[in-house]
Amino acid sequence: MSVQTFLPAALWSGKQFVGQWQDGRILREVREPATGRALGQVAMASPEQIAASAARAAHVQRAWANAGHEVRARVLRRAAVLAETHSGEIVDWLVREGGSTRLKAGSELKVVVRVLHEATALPSRAVGEVLPSQPGRLSLARRRPLGVVGVISPFNFPLYLALRAVAPALALGNAVVLKPDPRTAVCGGLVIARLFELAGLPEGVLHVLPGDGAAGAALCRDPHVRMIQFTGSTAAGRKVGETAGQHLKKVSLELGGKNTLIILDDADIDLAVANTAWGAYLHQGQICMATGRVLVQRGLYAAFVEKLVARAKQLKVGDPAQEDVALGPLINAQQRDHAIGIVNAARAAGATLAAGGTFRDLFFAPTVLADVGRDNPAFGEEIFGPVAVVVPFDSDDEAVELANDTPYGLSMGVITANVGRALKLGERLHTGLLHINDQTVNDEVLNPFGGVGISGNGTSIGGPANLDEFTQWQWLTIKADAPAYPL
Repeated sequence: MSVQTFLPAALWSGKQFVGQWQDGRILREVREPATGRALGQVAMASPEQIAASAARAAHVQRAWANAGHEVRARVLRRAAVLAETHSGEIVDWLVREGGSTRLKAGSELKVVVRVLHEATALPSRAVGEVLPSQPGRLSLARRRPLGVVGVISPFNFPLYLALRAVAPALALGNAVVLKPDPRTAVCGGLVIARLFELAGLPEGVLHVLPGDGAAGAALCRDPHVRMIQFTGSTAAGRKVGETAGQHLKKVSLELGGKNTLIILDDADIDLAVANTAWGAYLHQGQICMATGRVLVQRGLYAAFVEKLVARAKQLKVGDPAQEDVALGPLINAQQRDHAIGIVNAARAAGATLAAGGTFRDLFFAPTVLADVGRDNPAFGEEIFGPVAVVVPFDSDDEAVELANDTPYGLSMGVITANVGRALKLGERLHTGLLHINDQTVNDEVLNPFGGVGISGNGTSIGGPANLDEFTQWQWLTIKADAPAYPL
């Protein structure tokens, strides 16, 4: 690991960030999934600490909102520069704590820098509109910060999926309480705390509190928190939505997916295999947009499976901190056991295990399940592991029917030589994200990101959606004199 100049262990180990570094009472070891080695300890937040931070954030939020757009933009610009300056150390944390390959970690860091740069433009965006009204009255609609935004972020793209909410929320004048996943509390939480501390964010505007489900529930209930932005599993998202809804909070839920890549019979087979391998095996398949099933038209099916199996067998699996590998470890044994459980159930239900299906410790071999039918567990369940589920189909109508046979609706892709054919097919697909001649794992920061069905609650985050997501409208009217009403 590189020499620590940005986030030395003496600064963060055993501590939490509440605008300043504070000793914690409940400590959890930070472990390297590839080796099991301890990297330090993070302080876990109790519900009482969540409440104290939310109250403190609410107290200082108005001053931050009133600081002016140039002040807020300046802090975000500094954070972006710091992220680039210390990219080596930040990438090391993503590799060691998160199990990322260096390719994935480097790509995540680049996207994070772009998120910060894009957020610098939000403070100076127009904050409202002048509405038509009666003569003598000025009618305005203006955007105002929500107040305190609670962010609950996952382990898989820990830095990006936290910052894509934290950065725009801060830019638009909100305070933030971030609860990162405890499994990636450093690279998905304390790195963010350090970036904004060094960038000059006023004390108390950002709090970073790793915690368990009780801490998350406390954040969803707290009266000082006006919005929850959650990224994670659908099961956890239901609980977050229920609790936050009971307390009348705005809720943004970015949840799971069983994402489909459709390979039409006019596709270039080698490009189709390359897209499938990237979508299914990137970050060991631990991505909400991962290519969860591949529908291949019958004319290409046999050759496609053969080539995909060959590709899977060539991919190197190992410790990304020690060697150049295509796949690193899964995040923990629970995730590994979930993946192998679905693979075994799929085989029992008639699927062909064409490659992989084995593991060593947390290292899971790239797997190909072929001949998967609609009644097979692998067809419908989100695996979150490096498993390509390959399904044959005959007609375009059947492809649409199979692709839509899921309660999820996050991302889909179509590979074809005929864009017009893909557009017609795409009009019938139930998905929040659609990529023609690309695989399912795509996010470019500027785009509104959100799913349909049980992949979300109809909200989007990113790009033009951020203004709506992290502000609320206020209607303001002005008259020269108060009217004399007749009653």
